[in-house]
Amino acid sequence: MDTKQYRIGRLNVTSRIAIVLVVSCLQLAPPSRVRGEVSQVFQEERSQAKPLDIPAQWKGLVGEYTLGDDTLCVLERERNLFLLTKLNHRYRLNLIGNDAFLLESDWPYDEKVCIFKRNKDGAGISIEAGGRTHQRLFFGDEHGMSFRIKSLKPVDMLRNDALRATPPKEEGKFLPPDLVELTRLDTTIHLDIRYSSTNNFVGEKFYSQARAFLQRPAADALVRVHRSLRLMGYGLLIHDAYRPWYVTKMFWDATPVAQKEFVADPSKGSRHNRGCAVDLSLYDLNTGQAVEMVSGYDEFSHRAYPEYPGGTSLQRWYRRLLRQAMEAEGFRVFESEWWHFDYKEWRQYPIGTTTFEMIH
Repeated sequence: MDTKQYRIGRLNVTSRIAIVLVVSCLQLAPPSRVRGEVSQVFQEERSQAKPLDIPAQWKGLVGEYTLGDDTLCVLERERNLFLLTKLNHRYRLNLIGNDAFLLESDWPYDEKVCIFKRNKDGAGISIEAGGRTHQRLFFGDEHGMSFRIKSLKPVDMLRNDALRATPPKEEGKFLPPDLVELTRLDTTIHLDIRYSSTNNFVGEKFYSQARAFLQRPAADALVRVHRSLRLMGYGLLIHDAYRPWYVTKMFWDATPVAQKEFVADPSKGSRHNRGCAVDLSLYDLNTGQAVEMVSGYDEFSHRAYPEYPGGTSLQRWYRRLLRQAMEAEGFRVFESEWWHFDYKEWRQYPIGTTTFEMIH
C-alpha cells in the first residue's frame, strides 16, 4: 500500500470532530476476534440515530497509520476526539492549535501532545503520538479507485483454464435453478456490476453483460429489503449476485495466498455460484449516488470486516442499516465482507456455471 505525509489546517474549538485512534491488533486479527474486541468499546453505537456527516476537511484524516507492525486507526465518533489503545483505553483529545491536540492527563506517556500532518490535498499522511510518528496507510477507494491486487496470471490464461475446468461434483438433492433478473422485479434497484468493467480488484472484465440474478426466493426477499429501505430514503446498489463457477475459479487462481480469504475456493464452490449470495451497498434516493461506507467494495483488507470500528459514525451507520435490513429478510452477512450477504436457503441449490447469455 501507499504511504504518504500530511498536515492539518485550522480548526476552531467549537467544531471539534471526533477521531478515535484504534491500535492495529485489529488489523491482522481474524473476524471473530475483531468482533469481540470492538464490541466492548463501541456497543453503545448499536442504537444510535443517524449521525451527522463530518466536514470534508476531516475526512482526509480518517484512516490508518503505521509504524513497523504497529498501526493506529483514525476514526470519527460522536464529534469528539479520542485515542483508543490496544488495551481498550480511551483518551480524549482536545484541540490546542492548528495541528495539535492535547491528550487527557492519564495518557501514559510524558509527551501528551498529538500532532497531525497532511499533504497539499488535505489527506492525512502522518500522526505523532507518544513521541512516535506513524505514516498513513492508504487503501484503494481512498484514491478514488477500486482496491487492486496483482494477479498471479494474465486474465486470458485464467479464463481459458477456468472454462476447461469442471465444477465440483455434489451429492444430494437440490432444487432446480430458477434464476431471476433483479431489475425485472424492480427497476429502481440500481446496478454497479464491477466485474463487467475494469473497475474491480483485478482490473479486468470478467462478465460480458452488466446483469444481476438470484434464485427466486432470494430475489423476492431482496426486493422486500429494497422497498423497506426506500421508506428511509435509500435503495439497493448491486455489485454482484449469481456468479458462474468458472469466474470463481478465475478469482481464486488470480489471488495471492495471503488474500485468498476474500475469494471462494472453487473446489468447494461459492454461494454466489448457487445464486444465493449478493454483494451490495446503498444509494441515496435524493441524489442517486452511492453512500460512503467504511471501506471500498472488494477491498481485500481487515477494513472489510462487518465489525471493523474505523471510518466515520455516518459510514458505520450506513453499514449497520444495510445489515439490519438484509437480516430482517433472511440474509446473513459474510464474516469478512460487510457487502456480502448469503440467503438462508443457499444449501438447497446446486453450483452453477451457466453464463449470463444463457439465462432468459
